[in-house]
This record gives sequence, structure tokens and C-alpha cells, in this order.
Amino acid sequence: MSDTTTFLNELTSLLGERGLVREPDAMARYVSDWAGDTLGMPIAVARPATTAEVAEVAKRCYEHGIAMTPQGGHSGLVAGALPAANGQELVISLERLNSVRAIDPVNFTVTVDAGCILENVKLAAAEHDCDFPLSLGAQGSCQIGGNIATNAGGLNVLRYGMMRELVLGLEVVLPDGRVWEGLDALHKDNRGYDLQQLFLGSEGTLGIVTGAVLKLSPRPTQSRTALLGLPSVQAVIDLYGLARRECSDLLTAFELIPRRCVELAMEATPELRDPMDSAYPWYVLMEVAATGPVDLGSMLEQLLENGMERELVLDGALASSDTQSAQLWQFRESMLEGQRQRGEHLRTDISVPISTIPDFVTQASEVVMAASPECEIIAYGHVGDGNLHFNILPPTAMADSDKKAHLHDLEARLFEVLDDFHGSISAEHGIGRTKQAPYLARLSPIERELVSGVKALFDPKGLMNPGRILPADD
Repeated sequence: MSDTTTFLNELTSLLGERGLVREPDAMARYVSDWAGDTLGMPIAVARPATTAEVAEVAKRCYEHGIAMTPQGGHSGLVAGALPAANGQELVISLERLNSVRAIDPVNFTVTVDAGCILENVKLAAAEHDCDFPLSLGAQGSCQIGGNIATNAGGLNVLRYGMMRELVLGLEVVLPDGRVWEGLDALHKDNRGYDLQQLFLGSEGTLGIVTGAVLKLSPRPTQSRTALLGLPSVQAVIDLYGLARRECSDLLTAFELIPRRCVELAMEATPELRDPMDSAYPWYVLMEVAATGPVDLGSMLEQLLENGMERELVLDGALASSDTQSAQLWQFRESMLEGQRQRGEHLRTDISVPISTIPDFVTQASEVVMAASPECEIIAYGHVGDGNLHFNILPPTAMADSDKKAHLHDLEARLFEVLDDFHGSISAEHGIGRTKQAPYLARLSPIERELVSGVKALFDPKGLMNPGRILPADD
């Protein structure tokens, strides 16, 4: 009997037939992500149902020298949770750890399993008149553990911050099977090093998050949404500055959307209709929300009036109901599907200082179009935190076999422009495998030493999600 067979038999005894998937057909759904990317097939998929079972699986992997791939809701975009092509990794799916353990509406906290789907956590919080404000397009499938591992951002970062600001405590299984218990629901805790911050954004390379204490907010009792037409990216940034001052902390979302994205949304969702009588080069999708007696309608109308007086806003559609608000947000969601329907394209996740967004979009567009005049640029994103998705559709006449290399070259040129703006190559998706080379190229020697030292301390055998962020032999 081979060592692998012995190992898998041990896991079957531990988890039962339901807890270990071994047949290739049954493992198919664990080997691709939202973008449809695949790499390889794991030796098996472990589906533990408790933290104790996760710990025991990790311990067995550590003893047998088996690499582990923690996996959440398959919504990643940098191949960080896909099993390697060598077929030697064990996928550890957290999907069965899906309980809401406790909600404290006075402390404004919720304690959950890592496998809880984000939307379910939001619904559970709402039952207690609270809100978990993380908002993502994939919230119906992504899991809290994956949100933590990637330090997820989303639409409401400008008001509530990244996932890093929404986590108060963690429970983590370390690579050798030990469990670090850090599920303290404290809003203030200044006892030395904050270990949980190391796991936030670590992409499963230091341990497996199995539980978390999350910070809740009062549930907004009202919100207002507007889609505005603007003449330029500079007008968008100027309007953002005005909105931040006039709406203050009630501003929850401020999205930059080019006309092409509106068209892609209507292509992907035919029931959508052009939101305004005329087409405009750029749009802003914004939302304000509040609890208590605040007249949000008048606030938005005043902002729109001021924006028009300054010739920043050309037209606008204000939602007067939740249904109309959902219809406006459908443009933001459907435009992603519209891009995916166009086939292989470059997806980027970058950030620059907010004030430099117009200059960056101009310079990056000039560089990309000079190198590929037939390509199509789709630049959109979260203006309030400087996060842009500067995506590129390759020339329609280009052979599929040539697209990957062409897009890789354009990405390199784009990142060179980004360096001039002191930006980040990844604002929220993480590094994974696909961004590893440009990430490493931009690390200083001191940063490389410190990052490698953290990895070696937590995972001396290099078994926890090897090859993500850092090379497997680092």
C-alpha cells in the first residue's frame, strides 16, 4: 500500500465517506474558480465539518508531508485556491463549516464559521437589526474564510474599510494541526503584536482560518442610490471630493463606470434599458445610507444641483424605491458578466492615490493603445478607495492562441505606468499565483527577507498553500 493510499485511508476513517471526495468527476467543481481558470486535480478533497477535524486533517498532512490547499467559495481571481498541476495537493474545503455561532447586537459582533457564505452572514445580522457591511458581487457564493484570507474589499470600503477593519478575532488551524484561539470580541485590545493581522490577506499560506468574530454596524434604515452622467474622469474625481464633503460618512459607495460598461451590462442582461435619454462618456453610481431622521433624498438632490452648477454632472437618475435602486446596481453587476462573455481578457486590480486617477487613466490608456491599437480598454472601479479595474479586451481578430502572451505584455506595460504613480498591483484580489512574478519584482530585499521569514516561522515545511504569494521553494 502506497503512502498516499495510507494517508487517504486515514482521512476516510477520520471524516467518513461524505467528508472525503476522491473520484475525479466528483472533484471537478473544486478545481476551477469564478473566471473558469483551472490548473490541476488534487489527490483528494477533504471536507471537514468542525475545527477539530480541520486540525486533525492538517496534522495528518504535516506528518505525511502532503501540501494543503485551503478553499472557500471558488470566487477568487488569482488562482490562489486552485490545486496545483502536479496533482500532489490536498484541497481542504471549508464548505461544511457554515454555522453562525453567536450574534451579540449590543456588542455589535457576530461569531461565525469560516465556511459561512457572506450573504448568509449579512442576513443573520439583519435579523438582529444589524448590518455586516462587506458587499461583494460574489457575496452569494464567497465564504468568510476566503474574505479574510484575501482581505476582501468590495463596494463599501470608503465607509467601512477592508475586511481587515471588520475582523475582531480569529480561530486558525496552523500547518502542524495546532489551533490558535483568538476569538476575542474586543473592540479595543492593545496587547503587543496583533497576530490576527498576519492571517488577514495571507491567502491561506500561514494557516487555515476556521472561525472569526466580525464587527457589525447598525442596520441602515434608509438608503438612496443615484446614477449620474459625467463628461470626464476628472469630473468624477471632482464630484467625489464634493460628495465626501456634502455627504460626509453617509457616503457608502462611489463607483466609476465608463459608457462601454453600461453597454456590456445591457448585452449581458437584455432586460436592462439605457438609464438616461442620452449616453455619456462616464458614469458615477453612488449610494448614501443612514440610520435615523436624515433626509437623504434632499441631500442627493442638493449634491446633484451643485454638481450641475459646476458642470461636473450632465444628467442623473435618482432611484425612488428599493426596486429602482436594485435596477441601477444591476448595471454594476451585469457589466462583469458582459466582460466574461467576451472571452479571455486582462483583469487587473490596481490602486493609486485617488487624486491621481484621471492622470493614471490617461497615461495608462495612451501606453496600452500605442502597443495595441485594436484592443479595448475598460477602466472602472471604486473611486472612494483608489481601486481601479483597468481591464483590457484583446483585439477581436486576434487568434486565441496569441491572446495570453499579448495580454501579459500589456499588463507589464500597464504596471510600469503604475510604478510611476507609486500604486499597487493588487488592491483587493491578492497575489496568488497569477500576480506572483510582478509582486516579487517589486519587493525590496528587506521586504523579501521579512515576508519569507514570516512564512518560514508559521510553515517551516512549506506545506500550506505552497507557491502562492511566494515561490514554493522560497
